[in-house]
Amino acid sequence: MKFSNKLILWYLDNKRDLPWRKTTDPYFIWLSEIILQQTKIEQGMPFYLSFIQSFPTVFDLAEASEHDVLKLWQGLGYYSRARNLHHTAKFVVDTNKGIFPSSYKELLKLKGIGDYTASAISSICFNEPQAVVDGNVYRVLSRVFGLQTPRNTSKGIKDFKELAQEVMDIENSGTYNQAIMEFGALWCKPRNPSCEACIFQNSCYAFLNKQVHLLPVKISKIKVRNRFFNYLVILSSDDKTILKQQTQQGIWKNLYEFPLVETSENSFLRKTEIQNKIPFASVQTASLFNETPIIHKLSHQHIHIRFWIVKTSEIRDYGICFSQIASFAVPIVLHNFITKFSFYKTVNFDTFEKLAK
Repeated sequence: MKFSNKLILWYLDNKRDLPWRKTTDPYFIWLSEIILQQTKIEQGMPFYLSFIQSFPTVFDLAEASEHDVLKLWQGLGYYSRARNLHHTAKFVVDTNKGIFPSSYKELLKLKGIGDYTASAISSICFNEPQAVVDGNVYRVLSRVFGLQTPRNTSKGIKDFKELAQEVMDIENSGTYNQAIMEFGALWCKPRNPSCEACIFQNSCYAFLNKQVHLLPVKISKIKVRNRFFNYLVILSSDDKTILKQQTQQGIWKNLYEFPLVETSENSFLRKTEIQNKIPFASVQTASLFNETPIIHKLSHQHIHIRFWIVKTSEIRDYGICFSQIASFAVPIVLHNFITKFSFYKTVNFDTFEKLAK
């Protein structure tokens, strides 16, 4: 039996019951694909359900403010996905009356949509024979067919796409694409794949040659950068704090943060460094909330974060009331801090000099 036929039959018997599999509406398929990029289904599902409840149509998403979209996205990470999502929704509404393009080539023109997402939408919604290639597909194809070209090279990307296109079922491209992704997620997993009961056991190159753990091949290129963030959590005498919107390009663009002092190493701050960051108020006392940094790991950088609780004189128009803090879209690491820290409790401040080195 052909590879694609086996895969589709397996899928029809084993597929998970997921909400976006009950529709071919490109809005819902697009939304699910963007949310699930670099996100596991169990993590992304609540976000998908929240989005379709808050924005049931592309028109609703287009009309929303970027802040509301970022707030709903809070916790998913890679916030550029949310900004691109919002941008594309507005573009589809403004230029095409809310109708998504029906072809792979036209979908590629939309912001935030690459080869994988365009292939998924065009095949699932319009049955265009465009093969998807994601991490699951790389794994299945490399193991079953013995493709050993490194997946993260130009040649690897080309070779895998060609093979994926060659072995797909062009008559049932949408079902086939979902089948191979599901098989990689549930069966041909990165670790401890179900080889002993696999439908491809008798023909799988990796299984027959004891190379399952070696495929797919990936060249390590990522150099991780360490950064050291000191957030100043202001508690003013008039019960206000400071949140500033990050407007520069970066991982948290357009999200809100406490005043930040970034240092070149994991060192303590001095009083002058804090005072210089908030010249509109007088620093009275300061205390570390967490002496051991919280390490927030991203693909290309590890951010070592300390929170400083800073008591100041009144800040009047510079600040926001404690009761308003939860309404701002912030990075998840700040959201976790805000949830844990009560802005109304009595803080036991040490003198700053006792902490500064």
